[in-house]
Amino acid sequence: MKNQLLKRISILGSVMVVLVLSLLLSACSSDAASPQIPGEDGKINVVTTIAQIAEPVSMIGGDRVNVESLMGPSVDPHLYNATHGDIQKLEGADIVLYSGLHLEGNMTEIFEQIGKSKPVAAIAEAIPQDKLLRDKAGAADPHVWFDIGLWKQALGAATEALIKYSPDDAVYFETNKAKYFEQLDELQAEAQEKLALIPQDKRVLVTAHDAFGYFGRMYEMKVVGLQGLSTEDEIGISDIDETIETLMEHHIPAVFVESSINQNSIKAVIEGAASRGLDVRLGGELFSDAMGESGTAEGTYIGMYRHNVETIFHALTSEGE
Repeated sequence: MKNQLLKRISILGSVMVVLVLSLLLSACSSDAASPQIPGEDGKINVVTTIAQIAEPVSMIGGDRVNVESLMGPSVDPHLYNATHGDIQKLEGADIVLYSGLHLEGNMTEIFEQIGKSKPVAAIAEAIPQDKLLRDKAGAADPHVWFDIGLWKQALGAATEALIKYSPDDAVYFETNKAKYFEQLDELQAEAQEKLALIPQDKRVLVTAHDAFGYFGRMYEMKVVGLQGLSTEDEIGISDIDETIETLMEHHIPAVFVESSINQNSIKAVIEGAASRGLDVRLGGELFSDAMGESGTAEGTYIGMYRHNVETIFHALTSEGE
């Protein structure tokens, strides 16, 4: 009953935000499909939802863009509701970029409204459908940034949005994208080499929710998430018991918490395993739906990804003992 009440309150809040946004947008109209003129400082103002979009786009856009992310460290995009301040930022943006695939499910109507007056792109939805992972109900897994190749396609869509807005900067954006993608290719090779060293019988990644499916597919690891693709899904005792069974079957030494997810469910797994004679430690904190603090290595897409790889490797090998 409490969860239903909270969901209704959340829905009402989203409706009110959409109504406010509609009033704001009714005062102005423009052709979102045509090339535009950058702001007073000569830069394109880009607003994104998650930092996994914002930081790479700032690298691709260089000194021709100002990029701001609505969702900072430890923020869960699955449950996020736009604030009045967010509406002001979106209204003042030249381009809005979000991930899509229902990652930011509570903001869908807002994007539909604001897309009537300016360029709005769900960049992950540029990825071919046959490349996406799906749950048992057929819902697409939105955590595509953990597959570097797929995220390059999404960032390619973001680059196209920049070029469409400012065609004169096309060569500049494409050059920056090529340089950045070289770094991503190096990161993928580095991760592949490192994770291949984890013993085959220990290649099981247990986390709070099912955000690492693409990561597991890339690096041939079994992924167990206590919650489903969205953190809106509830965790039952059976989920915890099944996870403990997997840990005991494979003698997995560590499980992981996520920076944007409550740690209680993972702690329950550790305690449950201990009661059955299996010593499972906390392997560390992973970044899943949110990145680290701005100004730190983990506040960049490459640094966040590298942190996860190193944390997983050390926890699941003897070096983590």
